[in-house]
Amino acid sequence: MKYIGTNELRELYLKFFESKEHLRLGSFSLVPKNDKSLLLINAGMAPLKPYFTGLETPPRKRITTCQKCIRTGDIENVGKTSRHGTFFEMLGNFSFGDYFKEEVIPWAWEFVTEVLQIPKDKLYVTIYLEDDEAFDIWSKKTDIDPKRIFRLGKDDNFWEIGVGPCGPCTEIHFDRGEGPISNVEDFLKASDEDRIVEFWNLVFTQFDKDEEGNYNRLEHPNIDTGMGLERIATIMQGVDNIFEIDTVKNILGKVSKLANVAYGADKDKDVSLRIITDHVKSVTMMISDGVQPSNEGRGYVLRRLLRRAARHGRLLGIKDLFLTEIVASVVENYKGAYPVLEEKQEYIEKIVSLEEERFNETIDSGMNILSDYIEEMIASKENILKGEKAFKLYDTYGFPIELTEEILEEKGMKVDKDAFKKEMEEQRQRARSARGETSYMGNDEKPINKIESSVNTKFDGYGKVELKSNIILLADENEFKEVIVKGEKAYIVTEKTPFYAEMGGQVGDKGYIITSTGEAFVYDTKNNIGGKIIHYVEVLNGEIKTNQEATLKVDARRRKNIARNHTATHMLHKALKDVLGSHVNQSGSYVDDERLRFDFSHFQALSLEEIEKIEKLVNDKIMEVLNVGTEVMTLEEAKNSGAMALFDDKYKDDVRVVSVGEFSKELCGGTHVINSGEIGLFKIVSESGVAAGIRRIEAITGINAMRHMEEKQNLLKEVCAMLKSSEKDIIKRISQLNSELKEKDKEIAELKKKLTQGSENDILDSAKDIQGIKVIAYEIDGVDANSLRDLGDKLRNKIGTGVVVLFSNVGGKVNLVSMATKDSLDKGIHCGKIIKEVASVVGGGGGGRPDMAQAGGKNPAAIKDGINKVYEVVEALLK
Repeated sequence: MKYIGTNELRELYLKFFESKEHLRLGSFSLVPKNDKSLLLINAGMAPLKPYFTGLETPPRKRITTCQKCIRTGDIENVGKTSRHGTFFEMLGNFSFGDYFKEEVIPWAWEFVTEVLQIPKDKLYVTIYLEDDEAFDIWSKKTDIDPKRIFRLGKDDNFWEIGVGPCGPCTEIHFDRGEGPISNVEDFLKASDEDRIVEFWNLVFTQFDKDEEGNYNRLEHPNIDTGMGLERIATIMQGVDNIFEIDTVKNILGKVSKLANVAYGADKDKDVSLRIITDHVKSVTMMISDGVQPSNEGRGYVLRRLLRRAARHGRLLGIKDLFLTEIVASVVENYKGAYPVLEEKQEYIEKIVSLEEERFNETIDSGMNILSDYIEEMIASKENILKGEKAFKLYDTYGFPIELTEEILEEKGMKVDKDAFKKEMEEQRQRARSARGETSYMGNDEKPINKIESSVNTKFDGYGKVELKSNIILLADENEFKEVIVKGEKAYIVTEKTPFYAEMGGQVGDKGYIITSTGEAFVYDTKNNIGGKIIHYVEVLNGEIKTNQEATLKVDARRRKNIARNHTATHMLHKALKDVLGSHVNQSGSYVDDERLRFDFSHFQALSLEEIEKIEKLVNDKIMEVLNVGTEVMTLEEAKNSGAMALFDDKYKDDVRVVSVGEFSKELCGGTHVINSGEIGLFKIVSESGVAAGIRRIEAITGINAMRHMEEKQNLLKEVCAMLKSSEKDIIKRISQLNSELKEKDKEIAELKKKLTQGSENDILDSAKDIQGIKVIAYEIDGVDANSLRDLGDKLRNKIGTGVVVLFSNVGGKVNLVSMATKDSLDKGIHCGKIIKEVASVVGGGGGGRPDMAQAGGKNPAAIKDGINKVYEVVEALLK
């Protein structure tokens, strides 16, 4: 067989289907759009679901793609098997009500046998048990031997996910072995033994499964195919493992070199090498599509993969940060297909580096917690760590169970592995049950999300805030309606509208819809999952009917304030690039009539000087009264013009470019001011971090910015009055008062010290003798935790054999400290246990070592009860 490289395979496939009149689209983002059923895109057809459902009209009825995908359902098997990976590419060709089985089956056979030149005696085909049509096409329209076609049941050859579009499928398989397979039983046995490898699935979407389980025939059936690029590459390159195909092998070689570990020499180390290779590939792709590390959703998937890779680096003996070097290898091998990787390489590496550093700190925290667990086990004479504690280390701190076992083994201890596995399984079950059976798109099955693609709505509000149009649809939460009446909350769809639907960070417009029979307040405007503009309304008077002519009035003042903030957001973006550097890119934004919020890539907090520079630059450009212009151009023209954008799949062929003079140029569909002077004033009110490598600026403009400045001025006047100072002398006055306060604090500290020193004899005299142990339990008012510790230490040195427990009421809260002499520990004294029991009496909690412990509480009124509890606990410990 002919050797074909992975990148060449991708191109051969896409070019083949272009020759069959398919539109080639680039890979969609790994982040699903309008699809709540998925955290991440996990199949080639997933981003195209709106086209299959008819909610959106595809750019062409025939499409072909190579789609980036992430699947983490079998993450524990990654690296252990030859085919499991979290990141993969899915080659696909799709028909939306155009061609069907008669065309796609012969094309598939042509591509496999003529383009790839796979020998026909190495190929088998499976079809759905009842699909006679597919059998006839295979046996009559291709030259496959009918004996090489096997009929299988629903589990193998019928595709469905929950409710929605579904149908039978046919799969093409490659035979790695020798000799013919003559029956279904032998075929299935060969599949189980990995002799037979399925590499291309052609799904015939001809049914729509409803919630009652009925399979209703689709009027226009679709074709959805999927071929795993890595899997076909293993076949064409004559290898048995996805980690041995050219592109992946190059990355694995880099990992191997960094770890100084030869691949193939040690089975366990090979698993770690493969895990690092796969996970860093996934992480690189996810970050390039805008996913950020976090503790929930897709951000948690990213963090988990990254930490798992870092952990296996440690298992291989890599002590320094190393993941960014693997990222560079991923970029090198995939930049041809995905140029965005090279464009964002520096940014991806920075995110990975920050997260790896954070993990190293976390794993050190895990070591400290494990040390505490070991101390507790020694004190209580136990040698098995509870499963839930081991799981907490693993789940919360990313601490490897293998490392926990290794450290415990050195101490002659072990983990309750069965309880740990039980905790793991319970977590998996929680994750599974949280998803349940979902609708096809995972969205609410509201009428507004079922509007057919043939219904058109048009936004006509860039230059106007009022127009007349016909009402074409009315609906509530449950059904489409002919009329809505006073008091009802509902949805109105019109042919055209001046109301801007929430998009690109800009909130939806508010206003009124008025007909001859009624009036409704529009409290929000949004797009449904098919991109139709929906007015969210409450009927104020009368009734509103379908097919009525309506006057649509946007709240003009609110719109203008939103426009000020939106244009200012563009100017802020450019100012950030000018002041901080070209690495700055928009990560998210929010614009309403009160304020603007802008998230951007940057790796440290902004200095006061930087914030002032950014603010000044924006205000200078506002004062220049720059013209704000818009122009529609092709995506390629926009890129060449220098317009700022992430240029992902959300942009169509023709885009709208908004320019603020020569200063800023950006792709945008939102509403803007006519010139920068209308913004009036720009003021940054906060700057903060929201994720690793992501900063956030909040700002205000126009009248809101003026009010903010007035409030600050009034506050300054009040402060001056209280401090009896003029504005120009206020810093000097505050500095003077600080010096005076420091002197007072020093005097108070000295007085407290003398007070506690003077009390030492009284405290020592209060000691009780319990079975030969001196026990001090004493209350001293107004002493902070540090002073209380110092006093406890002095008393312990003077007491002989005994234990000291001190209480202090400071500002309505209780400070507690317990200290014991070494010889008292042999008799059973344990400060950690004492403090734990006593703290609960005063409304708190805490613990510590046998010889020293501290805690806090919220109930000073219970201190006397706490003192009595000390004697009770000590007596119990001594028994």
